[in-house]
Amino acid sequence: MALAMGLLKTVGSVVLIAGVTGVAIGLWGSARDVRNTQAVWNALLTQRESAPESFDPVMVADLPEIAQRYFGNAIAPGTPLHRVARLEMEGSLILNGREMPMHADQILAPAHGFVWRARAGSGAVRFSGSDGYRAGQTSWTRFWLWGVLPVARVADTEDHARAAAARMVMETVWVPATLLPQSGAVWTQTGPDQAEVRFPEVPGVEPVHLTLDASGQVVEMRTLRWSDANPDRTYRLQPFGGRMLAHDTHQGFTIPTAMEIGNLYGMPDYVPFFRARITRVAF
Repeated sequence: MALAMGLLKTVGSVVLIAGVTGVAIGLWGSARDVRNTQAVWNALLTQRESAPESFDPVMVADLPEIAQRYFGNAIAPGTPLHRVARLEMEGSLILNGREMPMHADQILAPAHGFVWRARAGSGAVRFSGSDGYRAGQTSWTRFWLWGVLPVARVADTEDHARAAAARMVMETVWVPATLLPQSGAVWTQTGPDQAEVRFPEVPGVEPVHLTLDASGQVVEMRTLRWSDANPDRTYRLQPFGGRMLAHDTHQGFTIPTAMEIGNLYGMPDYVPFFRARITRVAF
């Protein structure tokens, strides 16, 4: 009996030590991710110009009507053309049919990159982490359950970088100055209310297709994104996009402030996985 009790105590101690060690390793790993994420955030923040040129409608006078309509709504004359935005948002993520609350902040600096830091979930399922991309250097998706258990870890592959770059160019609607021809964007009118915008300086991305209303606000956007969000888990070009549900003006820029986005947009299998409302913007 004494021997059995001794063995039970030993096994219990080993399990406890293993558990404590696992938690410690998890905390160390998540803290390392936070540091690495902050380093890229800081690097992107340096791309912000303290005194950029101001918007003059003459800058877009030679563009197609659809582009002039967009800029007439999106940028007030005289607005400093900041090309870096910091955003805060709240909403929900829909994963495997389950909708979970989400809060996030983001720095967006097309075509240099972005960092999106999020906390999501409730109850026993709470996770946090980030998506990020820095052109020519790194890209990642790293999330942790309760800050201890890794639940998503993909980084620094060509496929992931290409997918992340597509997300970045889709989100240029949050930084209207980056859609100017002076920033490298190329506009083509494809219908009465439709435009195709290409980004030649960002390799591996397809054009973004925008639908505007009569006032020039973006009501829909879509692209073909390099993605493995499909039953085969195989990277390929597939539809990605969504609807813009509200707009607001910040520091002279009018941008979408409520949206729903998802894979396979426009197809029968489309289900939005991201619903968000922008709560704060700083340029």
